[in-house]
Amino acid sequence: MTGEPRANLPPLSLHVPEPKFRPGDKAEFSDVIVPPAGSGRRPDPAEPAAQFHELAYGLVRVLDDEGNAVGPWAPRLTPDTLRRMLRYMALVRAFDERMFRAQRQGKTSFYMKCTGEEAVAVAATMALQRDDMTFPSYRQQGILIARDWSLVDMMNQIYSNKGDRLQGKQLPIMYSTREGAFFSISGNLATQYPQAVGWAMASAAKGDTRIAATWCGEGSTAEGDFHSACTFASVYRAPVILNVVNNQWAISSFSGFAGAEATTFAARALGYGIAGLRIDGNDALAVYAATEWAAERARTNQGPTLIEHFTYRAEGHSTSDDPSQYRSANEASDWPLGDPIARLKGHLVRLGEWDDERHAAQDLELAELVKRCQKEAEANGILGHGLHQPLDTLFDGVFEEMPWHLKEQRAQMLAEEEASGRPWALKS
Repeated sequence: MTGEPRANLPPLSLHVPEPKFRPGDKAEFSDVIVPPAGSGRRPDPAEPAAQFHELAYGLVRVLDDEGNAVGPWAPRLTPDTLRRMLRYMALVRAFDERMFRAQRQGKTSFYMKCTGEEAVAVAATMALQRDDMTFPSYRQQGILIARDWSLVDMMNQIYSNKGDRLQGKQLPIMYSTREGAFFSISGNLATQYPQAVGWAMASAAKGDTRIAATWCGEGSTAEGDFHSACTFASVYRAPVILNVVNNQWAISSFSGFAGAEATTFAARALGYGIAGLRIDGNDALAVYAATEWAAERARTNQGPTLIEHFTYRAEGHSTSDDPSQYRSANEASDWPLGDPIARLKGHLVRLGEWDDERHAAQDLELAELVKRCQKEAEANGILGHGLHQPLDTLFDGVFEEMPWHLKEQRAQMLAEEEASGRPWALKS
């Protein structure tokens, strides 16, 4: 074996994915196939996954361009439910705007908005039961808001202040609450996937009736944890909903690096024998309907469902990101599936159940609500205003019973701080 190329064969080449548009280019989405709303069939929830593979390649849509809910997936929700859904989505956006501004003012170190993705978390949560366990990624703050969780409690965590239930031990926006059936967010991608599947398996093993739902970004499907979770979910028919939020971009890298050029992300379900749906993630009714359908499959022991939410990240990945450095300036405004809040508002207006005046009044009311909650949370402290948690709590929450060597380190730390004369709260 000489290592020399064969003269009669063309040289091999490596494909490196490249975004279609860069800063300075005008983005256009003529290659994005948007089928008519209502055109996809809705299988019976008990139908075997192998019989509707086409749904992993299409796009389940309910709301048409005129704001009508059409087709077999239309969930036929009451006007009151639709207004409540719209309110939650608008509240998520108002919360994001206020907390983003707080980070820019130096009151917290970090924040992540979900602008353009509000339907993904809010509508899905409303289709679940209140005690179904959720395993979110870091852009599903809408789960807590749709469960009427305290905004002040969420802000306390963002500020890592004295009211923070996590005692300042988590990065801002990585909430955790057992009472809210909201599993601890992790900055390590896709770790929540096997955790969700394991929780669902345990629920089934105990004969419980609760199911699990988990979310990750499309980039996270390249992680090993994603595939391990799919294997276990398939083999044991775990009662779990696996949500993939395809918002086109990870931080500074587009979805092609996770495999978007080859096929859809919903198609990854097929190799595992899992039901796969690809849906319009900016259509709140499609998100609700798909989640309701997947939840029925899970509760009736039909196994897991993987749902790809085809959406768009309208803002930066986080406050540490500048999307103008890697994507076209007009992408967000020209995204063909529109804005989820505007589309749900348009549906309610079409029904005669909403109007511009009430929407503007609601926006003002929610902005004032978030502002009041912010003042209350900031009374507990913000970044740079000193130590908010007693120093001796630094070692808490790691072991159920603290081992001897940590007890020694804790005692040494407290002794050194007391000797230093620094005016910190040493003990709780």
